Amino acid sequence: MEQICWFNEIGIGDVERVGGKNASLGEMYQQLGSQGVRVPNGFATTADAFREFLRVNDLETVIDQTLADFDPEDIDDLHDRARRVRRAIMSAELQPSLVEAITRAYRALSEEAGLDDVDVAVRSSATAEDLPEASFAGQQETYLMIRGEDQVIDSVRRCFASLYTTRAVSYRHDMGLGGDAVALSACVQRMVRSDSASSGVLFTLDTESGARNVVYLTSTWGLGENIVQGRVIPDSFYVHKECLRAGFAPVVGRTLGAKEFTMAFDKSSHKITNEPTLPEKATTFSISDSEVLDLARWALVIEDHYSATRGVATPMDIEWAKDGKTNELFIVQARPETVHSRPRASSVTATYTLADSGTPLITGLAVGERIASGQVRRVDSPAEMSRVETGDVIVTEITDPDWEPILKRAAALVTERGGRTSHAAIVARELGIPAIVGVGPIGDQLADGTLVTVSCADGETGAVYAGHLLFDIDETDMSELPEVRTAININVGDPSVALKHSQLPVAGIGLARMEFIYAAHVGIHPLALTRRDSLAAGLRHQVDQRTAGYAHPEEFLVDRLAQGVGLLAAAFWPRPVVIRLSDFKSNEYASLLGGELFEPIEQNPMIGWRGASRYYHRDFAEGFVLELDAIRRVREVFGLTNLKVMVPFCRTPEEGDAVLEIMKDRGLERGQNGLEILVMAEVPSNVFCAPEFAERFDGFSIGSNDLTQLVLGVDRDSEAVASVFDERHIAVRRACEMLLSSAKQTNTPVGICGQAPSDYPEFAAFLVEHGIDSISVTPDALAKTFAAVSIAEESLRG
Repeated sequence: MEQICWFNEIGIGDVERVGGKNASLGEMYQQLGSQGVRVPNGFATTADAFREFLRVNDLETVIDQTLADFDPEDIDDLHDRARRVRRAIMSAELQPSLVEAITRAYRALSEEAGLDDVDVAVRSSATAEDLPEASFAGQQETYLMIRGEDQVIDSVRRCFASLYTTRAVSYRHDMGLGGDAVALSACVQRMVRSDSASSGVLFTLDTESGARNVVYLTSTWGLGENIVQGRVIPDSFYVHKECLRAGFAPVVGRTLGAKEFTMAFDKSSHKITNEPTLPEKATTFSISDSEVLDLARWALVIEDHYSATRGVATPMDIEWAKDGKTNELFIVQARPETVHSRPRASSVTATYTLADSGTPLITGLAVGERIASGQVRRVDSPAEMSRVETGDVIVTEITDPDWEPILKRAAALVTERGGRTSHAAIVARELGIPAIVGVGPIGDQLADGTLVTVSCADGETGAVYAGHLLFDIDETDMSELPEVRTAININVGDPSVALKHSQLPVAGIGLARMEFIYAAHVGIHPLALTRRDSLAAGLRHQVDQRTAGYAHPEEFLVDRLAQGVGLLAAAFWPRPVVIRLSDFKSNEYASLLGGELFEPIEQNPMIGWRGASRYYHRDFAEGFVLELDAIRRVREVFGLTNLKVMVPFCRTPEEGDAVLEIMKDRGLERGQNGLEILVMAEVPSNVFCAPEFAERFDGFSIGSNDLTQLVLGVDRDSEAVASVFDERHIAVRRACEMLLSSAKQTNTPVGICGQAPSDYPEFAAFLVEHGIDSISVTPDALAKTFAAVSIAEESLRG
């Protein structure tokens, strides 16, 4: 009987022989090394060897009798039964033939490394794990930094026993797998010394939205168990797949994680320790952009190979590690992703929106894009499972696979630690419940038994509110949206929701506001960066704190804007994305850090120093060119040429010339590399001088809010005249008609990105009747806009 197999002897078709993890490692080791994918060598015990171990020790009878007719709802009883099975396995000896085979293979692996005893990882690989419909992630045990024949033998036996943990038995029962349907293979793999470097997890899709055009990577210092166990908030990165394939460097998202702990190997005790991360390391990225790109390229190779092998697109869940001694990167595990890869039961999408408002009790990383209410149940360990009732909001420090039975009862989950690839996040997605992870110390902010509402419906930040807040669930069957000739786009202000909204059947983004990205990702006035040395000491210190890690303050702004804009463009690639240049008013710029030093006090900022008039002005131009540098980086370094630029509040054609000249000087020339530059139509002069503006720009986008304000002479910020403000007024509609008529004569496209079509479907219909080319609305107005446009187009045809 075959006792062990080396990685070069097994492949993806050997799941029944060596389990899913080992079959995958062998497949990559054999097939992908020539394409640069580096996998540490190792060997696997066979499923037959495991079954023989059970047979010769008469353990099959013990297992069958102990687990017969268990009640999956009686967790305490199941826990006791599983413990008795594991105790029986640990009391048994591995058969001599298996011991001899493991010993011989371990010696060969040590010789290959040029060592007497090589450090290895001993990991469990079940014959039904890592399947598209059953991940078994973390159900069995892993043992790291194992050295010496005796430790390897003992760790293999412990892996065998871990097939019968409470969580594993419960999971197999839920998956409909009988007691003898799953066997265990142990993987003995050369250890990557990531304890002195970094490691992490990556997915070949976005873990929240399921968008498949990005690679999502997480990283932390030391061993990657801290990420999987949810003990740290890791660094995270997004890489755009298609631009990466085309040879660009599209790291379009980068977030510095807290990385609270570092799991490493203590040489003196020869044990794994988990100590607080040194401050200087916690505040720096644990992996470089170039390494992120290398791993992303490997991820595409792995995804392409598995997709070709299985005959269907197969997003992957991959673990990686960097060796601190050699600085080499390795792939240590790869399996099909199991949440978003499942076929959708229907084309209905549900959008959750809070109807009530409140002050958050606590915030963290959102997982799940849902909202739920329930009573808080503070739980410190799975031993307290009996306290949890169905529909409770579980609040705890972290979770691990032992929590799986209890989490099935939860309406929502809140953890103090962890990131979006932690166990808590993965299980929450599988169960379809909202989770907020990495909230930090909760203290008494969420008292046991109190009623709360958990909302993950507003982008990357989730919030817990006191009481039961009302919320709406808007369900739309995307398959039933009518086909229309007019391009329907959406307005997106927050890059963190871009990947989610990219799943909608829209033509692209009609409006992304640069100032929203400024406020969320930068928060500093641009001149406080370009003129840092002139700042007072206290303010200069604040700027330095926020820009730590960047060689120059200006690079901070360019990088952060490029990240935000780049994620928007990547999410919707190759569909067009229109970024409107910053349109802060002077009072809004003043609210940024350092802004009060550089902004005038205006009586009516709404019609003051804003938009195009700032870009070429001697008192602001040096800050504006940084904005242009960010856009150029998105298009040229990231390769996202689907990005278009829009100039707001451009009062005269001559102002347009001045802005276009600055853009050209900064490497953004209209028509070069397909660049299109649009102009907002929001000032009456844009309507009256439409032919002149059409000579300079590639299209118009009606800003209905400002156009209404200036046509009717209504201050949008004044409550006294608020009743007069109406985008549907005949004067506003005539202005739109004039623009559309003039633009047709010059074949200049016209769209609208103002609020009116979102609020009033009849206004959208009016625009269609007069030949609008595109309409951009907020996502919640998408269904009614499609309906209104369809009716209007049908009326025109009739």
